[in-house]
Amino acid sequence: MTAWNRFNEAAYWLLRAIYLNFLWMIFTLLGAVFFGIFPATVAMFHISRQWLVEKDLSLRVFKKFWRIYKAEFIKTNVFAIAFIICAYILYIDFIFLILADGWVNYLYPVFILLAFMYVATLTFFFPVYVNFQLKRTQYIKQSFLIAMASPLHFVMIIMSLTALGIVAFLLPGIVPLFTGSVMAFVTTYLTNHSIERIKIKQQKNFAKEEPFYKF
Repeated sequence: MTAWNRFNEAAYWLLRAIYLNFLWMIFTLLGAVFFGIFPATVAMFHISRQWLVEKDLSLRVFKKFWRIYKAEFIKTNVFAIAFIICAYILYIDFIFLILADGWVNYLYPVFILLAFMYVATLTFFFPVYVNFQLKRTQYIKQSFLIAMASPLHFVMIIMSLTALGIVAFLLPGIVPLFTGSVMAFVTTYLTNHSIERIKIKQQKNFAKEEPFYKF
């Protein structure tokens, strides 16, 4: 591949990232943010998976985004409400621990564990959601189990998203251009490696014993 071809390919991916991020923001706003963020994010991860994993660049992005957004609107908002309630409970617990004294301080490790489980589950939720057809509660369970089975990829995702957040804070002008789509690209790429590695391990161990995480 020549330098010009590499430049063209990079430019096309840049435009794809901008366009996908634009759709994500518009459809999030379409749902008044609260009701739009989860279905818009699921649609964005669907597109990211087709581009990065399936290598399908021919799809009509807007039409597919809109179709997924409508189809997943109710279902994904059920998950959104659940995650928001859990986040609110963790916030109340955190405030309580800060204000309380005495024996309550011994509950800090429990809070840290619960917060870690929440972050791990949410980090892998969207890639798991677009990769598998599961029962509703299984999405939560499998998201957490895959995170625990892939600690290196989990740390890499958190570090990448943290770096992206820092860059967005320092250069807020990139937020409407890249933030959401780059987040989806990084998470999709790393999570796919995790899932494929787990599948290979399952295939090797299937004859010996039943794996503790199932797809």
